[in-house]
Amino acid sequence: MVNITRFNALEDAFENLFRGVPVWLPIPETRAPASTQFRRDVIRMDVTENDKQYQVLAELPGVKKEEISITINGNDVAISAEVKHEKDAENSETVLRAERYYGTIQRAFSLGQEVDEASAQAKYNDGVLELILPKKAVAAAKRLAVH
Repeated sequence: MVNITRFNALEDAFENLFRGVPVWLPIPETRAPASTQFRRDVIRMDVTENDKQYQVLAELPGVKKEEISITINGNDVAISAEVKHEKDAENSETVLRAERYYGTIQRAFSLGQEVDEASAQAKYNDGVLELILPKKAVAAAKRLAVH
């Protein structure tokens, strides 16, 4: 497996400046392999829109649909889920490395227009949550006459 690391020239130059090392040399000990940069506590998502609605695709692998909570308040949307990934070793097994985790993951974001909560839909299939969030009709501006 190939480890790919991110290179940030400005950050490395700043670190090297205080270490007394020429600024063009990267600092290998500050680099983390790409595999450790993936965080399990972040919900990754795609948000698209058209004239009538927003579509949100959120990755929630290994989560049961009963453990997902979605809150819509105007144009603010919040997604949270209870995550449980645990496997106990049998008596004859030796655990060399365990990456078990559990807890709540959540993501909140604001959209450009208010969402019609009454006609919003949510589907969960194969670890992907799909939200269809119709936009509320914008009321036409009312012009008042001055008397």
